[in-house]
Amino acid sequence: MSKIIIVEGKTDKERLLEILDEPVEIICTHGTLGYQELEELASSYQYDDVFVLVDADDAGAKLRTQLNKEMPNLHHLYTRKMYREVATTPLEHLAEVLERAHFQVRQKSLPLE
Repeated sequence: MSKIIIVEGKTDKERLLEILDEPVEIICTHGTLGYQELEELASSYQYDDVFVLVDADDAGAKLRTQLNKEMPNLHHLYTRKMYREVATTPLEHLAEVLERAHFQVRQKSLPLE
């Protein structure tokens, strides 16, 4: 079983790749998914560990709801509302969020932000 993280955009993906220390497929939705795309995503990853980490805003909440309807076994990861976007969340906080979800993260000293 492989791990998958669904994010909104390319900068979110790049941010996670900075700290992940294991192979993880990161899927960018680019903010929205059409019905057909959503159905394909749900059927493609029904047997994998699928996580969703999106921005703490209205668009992120809408995407979470949309994904949850098709993939009710999703694991939800959250950034703090004060950071708003995954791409601007400090690496230290993202590392904590990912570690709590049993992802391996780089243990080298992360830059303070």
